[in-house]
Amino acid sequence: MRVAVIGAGGFGTALAAMLARRGHQVPLWCRRAEHAQALALQRENRTYLPGVPLPAAISPTSSMREALLGADALLLAVPSQAMRAALTAAVQAGETPQLVISTSKGIELSTLRRMSEVAAEFSIDTVQLSGPSHAEEIGQSGITVVVAAHPDEGRRRAAQELMGGRELRAYGSPDRIGVELGGALKNVLALASGVSEGLGFGDNLRAALLTRGLAEITRLGVALGAEPATFAGLAGLGDLLATVMSPHSRNRRAGIAIGQGSPLADVLAATPMVIEGVPATQAALTLAARAGVELPIATALSRLLFHGADPHQEVAALLQRAFKEEERWRE
Repeated sequence: MRVAVIGAGGFGTALAAMLARRGHQVPLWCRRAEHAQALALQRENRTYLPGVPLPAAISPTSSMREALLGADALLLAVPSQAMRAALTAAVQAGETPQLVISTSKGIELSTLRRMSEVAAEFSIDTVQLSGPSHAEEIGQSGITVVVAAHPDEGRRRAAQELMGGRELRAYGSPDRIGVELGGALKNVLALASGVSEGLGFGDNLRAALLTRGLAEITRLGVALGAEPATFAGLAGLGDLLATVMSPHSRNRRAGIAIGQGSPLADVLAATPMVIEGVPATQAALTLAARAGVELPIATALSRLLFHGADPHQEVAALLQRAFKEEERWRE
């Protein structure tokens, strides 16, 4: 098959390498011509995924028309805030294939729409691929297990068959809303956990932040139409665990730096990678306000990120909140 990968960051490059190792032809679209030229010459993505050789079956290009020409499937691997621009370019370049898989974990800040909702504006019906999946491990043939979500069983099965193999297993889920929200909102908790780590707080507080934070995003997800069980699965708890434990996690690293006193602007400027947890925090709070859902941890994180709040005071305020019962989700 010919599988076009749109987005030559770390994750797009890793998935392109995995697909190419299986024998697929993989045009890899780069936003910048100089990036495509560097990948073609060096056969390595030294900026976003160093140390992973690009198989010969990968063809870097900055031409969207060239990337889509003859493609049997399309993989979208761009940052969430760049999804609309990428889809605009894809539609302008020609007809897109029937099977379109989105791997972007985020919410469009300007519209508060999930990636499948943004794609639907272009008459593109996406399967969402999410779960614990660091690019560095996929690129090095590490074992990865994810979930492919779409309301239609046939479409998610097609994604499972394309993506599944010796290195990657894809479970199916009809809950695309929950899988998308889980992938986006876990980055908020990864930032919060990193801040706690940077401040020197112990495992007890970090575990509580993650547990109560997972309850927060589950509450919000259910209010927005998701199934609560999804947040206990690969796209929720699974992705959260990988993100908060791994040295590969840029959201965790950003949180640690902020906890150690670095201003947000400096942290963002220090890496070419996108820190998805920052816009996700803003989006989560706006969505929660619309839905009438309380997000205490995300609110405290927002005050720290955007309003210069003292992190120790925010932790103290969380601990002094009124007593309540722990949630018990029932189907």
